[in-house]
Amino acid sequence: MRASIPALTLVLALGASLGGCSAGSDDTGEAAPATAPAPVVIGGIDLVQPLRVLGTEPFWAIDVAHETLVLTRPGVADVTAPTSDPVVTGTTAVYSGTTNTGQTLVMTLIATECSDGMSDRIYPLTAKVELGEETLNGCGNTILALSQAPAP
Repeated sequence: MRASIPALTLVLALGASLGGCSAGSDDTGEAAPATAPAPVVIGGIDLVQPLRVLGTEPFWAIDVAHETLVLTRPGVADVTAPTSDPVVTGTTAVYSGTTNTGQTLVMTLIATECSDGMSDRIYPLTAKVELGEETLNGCGNTILALSQAPAP
Protein backbone atom coordinates (compact mmCIF):
# COMPACT_ATOMS: atom_id res chain seq x y z
CA MET A 1 0.00 0.00 0.00
CA ARG A 2 2.90 2.34 0.74
CA ALA A 3 4.16 2.15 -2.81
CA SER A 4 0.85 3.27 -4.27
CA ILE A 5 0.56 6.44 -2.13
CA PRO A 6 3.59 8.17 -3.75
CA ALA A 7 2.35 7.09 -7.18
CA LEU A 8 -1.13 8.45 -6.41
CA THR A 9 0.40 11.67 -5.13
CA LEU A 10 2.42 12.02 -8.34
CA VAL A 11 -0.64 11.40 -10.51
CA LEU A 12 -2.70 13.95 -8.57
CA ALA A 13 0.12 16.53 -8.72
CA LEU A 14 0.54 16.07 -12.48
CA GLY A 15 -3.21 16.28 -13.05
CA ALA A 16 -3.46 19.49 -11.03
CA SER A 17 -0.52 21.11 -12.85
CA LEU A 18 -1.80 20.13 -16.30
CA GLY A 19 -5.30 21.27 -15.43
CA GLY A 20 -3.90 24.65 -14.38
CA CYS A 21 -2.03 25.03 -17.66
CA SER A 22 -4.98 24.28 -19.86
CA ALA A 23 -7.51 26.39 -18.00
CA GLY A 24 -8.50 29.34 -20.15
CA SER A 25 -6.65 28.17 -23.24
CA ASP A 26 -8.46 27.31 -26.43
CA ASP A 27 -6.85 24.34 -28.11
CA THR A 28 -9.14 24.57 -31.16
CA GLY A 29 -7.28 27.56 -32.64
CA GLU A 30 -10.60 29.29 -33.34
CA ALA A 31 -11.18 32.87 -32.30
CA ALA A 32 -13.87 33.49 -29.73
CA PRO A 33 -17.08 34.66 -31.39
CA ALA A 34 -17.55 38.43 -31.36
CA THR A 35 -20.35 39.54 -29.12
CA ALA A 36 -23.04 41.70 -30.67
CA PRO A 37 -23.21 45.24 -29.32
CA ALA A 38 -25.82 45.76 -26.64
CA PRO A 39 -29.00 47.34 -27.98
CA VAL A 40 -29.51 51.06 -27.45
CA VAL A 41 -33.26 51.53 -27.72
CA ILE A 42 -35.55 54.56 -27.83
CA GLY A 43 -39.18 54.31 -28.88
CA GLY A 44 -38.74 50.62 -29.67
CA ILE A 45 -35.96 51.37 -32.20
CA ASP A 46 -32.58 49.71 -31.68
CA LEU A 47 -30.07 52.47 -32.53
CA VAL A 48 -27.31 49.88 -32.96
CA GLN A 49 -29.03 48.84 -36.20
CA PRO A 50 -28.36 50.88 -39.37
CA LEU A 51 -30.71 53.87 -39.45
CA ARG A 52 -32.07 56.23 -42.07
CA VAL A 53 -33.25 59.70 -41.16
CA LEU A 54 -34.82 61.79 -43.90
CA GLY A 55 -36.60 65.01 -44.62
CA THR A 56 -38.32 66.97 -47.34
CA GLU A 57 -38.22 70.58 -48.50
CA PRO A 58 -35.30 70.38 -48.98
CA PHE A 59 -34.89 66.64 -49.59
CA TRP A 60 -32.11 65.08 -47.55
CA ALA A 61 -31.22 61.78 -45.87
CA ILE A 62 -28.71 60.61 -43.29
CA ASP A 63 -27.66 56.98 -43.08
CA VAL A 64 -26.17 55.95 -39.76
CA ALA A 65 -24.09 52.78 -39.70
CA HIS A 66 -20.77 51.60 -38.31
CA GLU A 67 -20.22 54.79 -36.30
CA THR A 68 -20.52 56.99 -39.41
CA LEU A 69 -23.19 59.48 -40.47
CA VAL A 70 -23.56 60.11 -44.21
CA LEU A 71 -25.70 63.09 -45.27
CA THR A 72 -26.94 63.02 -48.86
CA ARG A 73 -28.79 65.81 -50.66
CA PRO A 74 -29.62 66.21 -54.36
CA GLY A 75 -27.04 68.30 -56.18
CA VAL A 76 -24.72 68.55 -53.17
CA ALA A 77 -21.66 66.46 -52.35
CA ASP A 78 -22.20 63.89 -49.60
CA VAL A 79 -21.08 64.90 -46.14
CA THR A 80 -19.69 62.29 -43.73
CA ALA A 81 -19.01 62.47 -40.03
CA PRO A 82 -17.57 59.81 -37.76
CA THR A 83 -19.58 59.49 -34.59
CA SER A 84 -19.58 57.40 -31.47
CA ASP A 85 -22.59 55.80 -29.88
CA PRO A 86 -25.44 58.24 -29.27
CA VAL A 87 -25.90 59.90 -25.92
CA VAL A 88 -29.31 58.66 -24.75
CA THR A 89 -31.38 60.51 -22.20
CA GLY A 90 -34.88 59.12 -21.71
CA THR A 91 -36.56 59.14 -25.13
CA THR A 92 -33.89 61.26 -26.84
CA ALA A 93 -30.65 60.22 -28.53
CA VAL A 94 -27.99 62.67 -29.72
CA TYR A 95 -25.26 61.88 -32.25
CA SER A 96 -22.50 64.37 -32.89
CA GLY A 97 -19.36 64.61 -34.96
CA THR A 98 -17.22 66.79 -37.17
CA THR A 99 -17.83 66.39 -40.89
CA ASN A 100 -15.29 65.85 -43.64
CA THR A 101 -15.88 69.55 -44.47
CA GLY A 102 -15.00 70.65 -40.92
CA GLN A 103 -18.54 71.50 -39.80
CA THR A 104 -20.15 70.31 -36.60
CA LEU A 105 -23.06 67.93 -37.18
CA VAL A 106 -25.49 67.21 -34.36
CA MET A 107 -28.43 64.89 -34.94
CA THR A 108 -31.11 64.59 -32.28
CA LEU A 109 -33.61 61.74 -32.46
CA ILE A 110 -36.75 61.84 -30.34
CA ALA A 111 -39.01 58.82 -29.81
CA THR A 112 -42.20 60.40 -31.09
CA GLU A 113 -44.26 59.65 -34.19
CA CYS A 114 -43.34 61.65 -37.25
CA SER A 115 -44.81 62.22 -40.71
CA ASP A 116 -42.59 63.16 -43.63
CA GLY A 117 -45.34 65.41 -44.98
CA MET A 118 -45.22 63.77 -48.41
CA SER A 119 -46.64 60.30 -47.77
CA ASP A 120 -48.94 58.45 -45.42
CA ARG A 121 -45.96 56.76 -43.76
CA ILE A 122 -45.56 57.28 -40.01
CA TYR A 123 -42.04 56.99 -38.59
CA PRO A 124 -41.25 56.18 -34.94
CA LEU A 125 -38.53 58.84 -34.63
CA THR A 126 -38.53 62.60 -35.10
CA ALA A 127 -35.19 64.09 -36.13
CA LYS A 128 -33.49 67.46 -35.93
CA VAL A 129 -30.14 67.84 -37.67
CA GLU A 130 -27.90 70.83 -37.11
CA LEU A 131 -25.13 71.21 -39.68
CA GLY A 132 -23.20 74.37 -38.96
CA GLU A 133 -25.82 77.14 -39.18
CA GLU A 134 -28.34 74.97 -41.09
CA THR A 135 -31.17 73.05 -39.39
CA LEU A 136 -32.95 70.13 -41.06
CA ASN A 137 -36.10 68.50 -39.68
CA GLY A 138 -37.26 65.01 -40.52
CA CYS A 139 -38.16 61.48 -39.47
CA GLY A 140 -36.31 58.21 -38.98
CA ASN A 141 -36.41 54.46 -38.62
CA THR A 142 -34.12 51.47 -39.09
CA ILE A 143 -33.13 50.79 -42.69
CA LEU A 144 -34.54 47.26 -42.29
CA ALA A 145 -37.96 48.55 -41.19
CA LEU A 146 -38.02 51.05 -44.07
CA SER A 147 -37.14 48.34 -46.59
CA GLN A 148 -39.98 46.14 -45.33
CA ALA A 149 -42.62 48.89 -45.23
CA PRO A 150 -45.11 49.14 -48.09
CA ALA A 151 -44.26 51.84 -50.60
CA PRO A 152 -45.93 55.16 -49.83
